[in-house]
Amino acid sequence: MTADQKFKHWMRTLIVLFIVLFLYITTADRHAPITTEGRVQGYVVQIAPEVSGKVTDIFVTNNQSVNKGDTLFQLDTRKYQIALKQAELSLQSAYEKEATLYSQREAALANIARAKATYDNAHREYIRLQTLSKQKVISQSNLDSAFAQNQVARAALKAEQQSLNVIDAQLGDGHGQSTAVQIAKNSLEKAQLDMTNTKVVAPSDGVITNLQLEIGAMANTNMPILTFIPTDSLWVTADFREKSVANVSTGYHALVAFDAYPGDVFAFNIDSQDYGVSTAQQAPNGALTKVEVNNRWVRDAQRTRVNLDSDSPMPSALFIGSRVTVVLYPETNPFWHFMAQVQIHIASWFHYIY
Repeated sequence: MTADQKFKHWMRTLIVLFIVLFLYITTADRHAPITTEGRVQGYVVQIAPEVSGKVTDIFVTNNQSVNKGDTLFQLDTRKYQIALKQAELSLQSAYEKEATLYSQREAALANIARAKATYDNAHREYIRLQTLSKQKVISQSNLDSAFAQNQVARAALKAEQQSLNVIDAQLGDGHGQSTAVQIAKNSLEKAQLDMTNTKVVAPSDGVITNLQLEIGAMANTNMPILTFIPTDSLWVTADFREKSVANVSTGYHALVAFDAYPGDVFAFNIDSQDYGVSTAQQAPNGALTKVEVNNRWVRDAQRTRVNLDSDSPMPSALFIGSRVTVVLYPETNPFWHFMAQVQIHIASWFHYIY
C-alpha cells in the first residue's frame, strides 16, 4: 500500500469516525444528555438576634460545624435581667390588685344587700300608702314623698349592682384571670423570651462560615451578623439545553461526577425541573415590551435547570458552589444506561487533570 493509499485510508476512517461520533452526540443529547454546568446548591441562613445588645461571648470559630441548639454567641443580659425583675414585680402587684378587687366585690355584695333591703322597705311603704291614699286617709304629699323614696332606693340598688358588674368584668372568669394579671403575665412572658433570646443558638446542624463577629460588637434586632449553612440542605442543580431535556420524565435518573472527587461517580434522582428562567420574566411596570435583538445566525441555546437529590448524604468535601458534571439516562433502557456510565466515567477521570 502506497503512502497515498494509506493517507486516503486514514482519511476515510477519520471521516467515518467523525460521522459516527456526530450522529452519536446528536442522538445521545436527546436520550442521555450530559452537562458540565452543574453546581451544588444549598440554603444560606442569615443568623440575626431577636433582641439588641452588645456581644459578650462568641462560642464558635470560622467554618466550625455545629449541632442544632448549640450556642453561637451571647448578648449582654443586664438590661433584660432588670426588665425580667420588673415584670415579676408587676405580676406580683397585679395579684395584689386582684385581691383588692375581690375585697371590693365582697363590699359591693354587702352594699347590694343593704340597698335591696332599703328598696324593699321603701317599696312596701309606697304600696301601703298608695292603698291608704285611695281610701282618702292620707294626703297626696305623703304619697309623693313615699314614691320619691322608693325611686331613690331603687336607683341606689341599681347603682350598687352596676358597681359589682364593673368589678366582675375586671376579675374575669376566676382567680388569676383579671385584666391586670393577664397584662402582667404577658409582660413577664415577653421579658422571659427576651432573656432567652440573648443566647443565640444554631437552628439546625450546619456550619458557620465567613465569621466576622467580635466581642464588643453591637447586635441589632433582626440584623444578620452570622452566616449559617445547614449541612442537610445541599442538593445538585444542572443546567441543560432545553432540547436535551424535552423528553426527560420521572423515569430518568442521573449520574454525577464532582470536581472534588475525581474518578468517583454518584447516583442521583431527578427531583424537579424549573418551570421558567429569569430571561423571560417581565415586571408589570407599565412600560412597553422589551424586544431582544440578536443578529447572530446561530443563537445560543436556552438552558433550563434540573434539580437532583440523593438518598445518601452528600460527600463531606462539598460546599455550596462546588462544580458538578451530570448525565441523565432512562432507567428502562440498558443501552443508554451503559452509555451514560461511559460518558460520566470519562468526565470523572478528566477531573484528575482539570
